[in-house]
Amino acid sequence: MRRLRWVMVLIAMTFLPMSLVSAQPTDHPPDTLDARLRACAACHGDQGQGTENDYFPRLAGKPAGYLMNQLVAFRDGRRRYPPMNYLLEYLPDAYLQQIADHYAGLRPPPLAPAITDVSEAVLARGQAIVTQGDTAHGVPACSGCHGPTLTGMEPAIPGLVGLHAGYISAQLGAFRYGTRTAPNPDCMQFIAASLTENDVTAVAAWLASRPVPADSSPVPRGSLAMPMACGSEPH
Repeated sequence: MRRLRWVMVLIAMTFLPMSLVSAQPTDHPPDTLDARLRACAACHGDQGQGTENDYFPRLAGKPAGYLMNQLVAFRDGRRRYPPMNYLLEYLPDAYLQQIADHYAGLRPPPLAPAITDVSEAVLARGQAIVTQGDTAHGVPACSGCHGPTLTGMEPAIPGLVGLHAGYISAQLGAFRYGTRTAPNPDCMQFIAASLTENDVTAVAAWLASRPVPADSSPVPRGSLAMPMACGSEPH
């Protein structure tokens, strides 16, 4: 058994980059927030601008209150994605607030909008729901809460631009089926449940096709007369 352990160690060392094998610990490792958040860059981009992966969202410029709500939800298990749950499990509120404030203050150049393969009719349906709503089914316009340029509203309503269609569709599905929740009244659960599958596809495709505006800042608190009460947005 001892000989087998040595063989396994030698094999492992063979496949490790020499830079790792020979690396020595430094006396003063990086200890800034920027350095710590490099762990987030692989999924969310080095400035939180997002990546080409459909399911990792843009973080930059979203309201700090919204980002804080999501970090706490991942930490406490109310929003479930194992890598995020694991990374945040033991972090205190004060540190999570630092992370939220950091990403809220960033304004990196956006990624290019996705090229959609859905029909013009589907895009038109998505635009209608986002900008006008669907009163027949009790669905308010997305822009009524997320702003006329869809960049969100302080302190806790997120922007919807700069996201992939797959991510938007997945989050609407999560709200619909209760795997993602918000404080009561959970307005997004009600809205998502009122959309058909085709509506979800249309909304996701149209939002993903929209460019991030030059000023991606959320509108100030109280700028919008929200069409319904939402527990995640304090009044």
